[in-house]
Amino acid sequence: MRDLMRVLKAVADKNRMRILKMLEKRKMCVCELAAVLEIKQPSVSKHLSLLKNEGFIEDERNGQWIDYSLCREKINIFTPVIQSAVRNWLNDDPVIKKDLKKTETLCRQSLCKK
Repeated sequence: MRDLMRVLKAVADKNRMRILKMLEKRKMCVCELAAVLEIKQPSVSKHLSLLKNEGFIEDERNGQWIDYSLCREKINIFTPVIQSAVRNWLNDDPVIKKDLKKTETLCRQSLCKK
């Protein structure tokens, strides 16, 4: 039961669910996610850490950036309810639609100052 509670807690947050939906579309770095969510990078990093610890996402170094992506294998083994929430339920949500629209126009080089 403890494992199930951790998994449910990981997805029971608006910003974490928004992150999952964006990562479903493409790989993104912390600064891109922060720009779309309109929250500070340390907060995004905390959400990413929780999602990564539960196996929802993976990270990969890409030059100066760390790209985060959805761990499709893990998503596929979740209960149909969680899988459906990530893949289907939120597609018509206005906040999710706005997030996905923003992700199309992001310019990583202008967002991430390194």
